[in-house]
Amino acid sequence: MRLILLFAVILFTSGCYVSKNPMRKEVKRLQKGITKDDTSYIYGLPYEEGESHLLVQGYFSSFTHRERAALDFKMKRGTKICAAREGVVVRLKEDGDRGGLKKRYRPYGNYVIIQHADSSRAGYWHLRKDGVLVNMGDTVKKGQVIALSGKTGYSFTPHLHFLVWSTDNRRQWRQVATRFQTSKGVRYLRPLRKYRNKAAGF
Repeated sequence: MRLILLFAVILFTSGCYVSKNPMRKEVKRLQKGITKDDTSYIYGLPYEEGESHLLVQGYFSSFTHRERAALDFKMKRGTKICAAREGVVVRLKEDGDRGGLKKRYRPYGNYVIIQHADSSRAGYWHLRKDGVLVNMGDTVKKGQVIALSGKTGYSFTPHLHFLVWSTDNRRQWRQVATRFQTSKGVRYLRPLRKYRNKAAGF
């Protein structure tokens, strides 16, 4: 409970900065249900069936996601991380052994990156040292365990940092806001709320 309060204080007192990224407004409208979306892919939550985790940062949160359509799930070290969507492992790192809230720790962050059938990619960051459970080139299924969570890289506390992005024909990088199947239906996730994984392989 104290950790939740600490994150709330950080999120709401870390300055008056508001991202000018036009995607921020789009995401807010999706989260509130103002814009209805029934065509984008429905991701699985990136942890095992029946588990619940607190979302400590959401899209464009003011702490470290000011320009990121990324999600941070609070997790104890060693929690099993599952692929939110099927695809092929195209990058990974698992030899990082340091972490903390200083930028010098960024190069130590361990990760897995999976490419999907539509060429978008999902990244799973801050993994435990030697905690990657897949290999380069592996084809993974939605819901498959791919790694163990940790606190490597630029990380305040053990958690999973999750981000999806794509590139257009001009090689321009674009973040993708993702919706998920939860125990309460399909949702664009919001910070400081817990979400339960309803069923693997949805």
